[in-house]
Amino acid sequence: MRALWGLAGLVLVLAVVGMLVKKQLSAMQTTTGTVQESSQQVQQHIQQQVQGLMQQARPMPEDQPQDDKN
Repeated sequence: MRALWGLAGLVLVLAVVGMLVKKQLSAMQTTTGTVQESSQQVQQHIQQQVQGLMQQARPMPEDQPQDDKN
């Protein structure tokens, strides 16, 4: 009787683990497209930020003269 309960528990645990694996795999398959899209959006956002920063003028330090033609 004890072995029967142990076997039933093992089957129950295997069923739960199988359902969790199936759920995880299906979730991964549906999100692969959105992960790639979000990655591209992040890359575009960073590229736009860098381009905006590159177009800004740098301030000159106040302690150095701006014109040394003498």
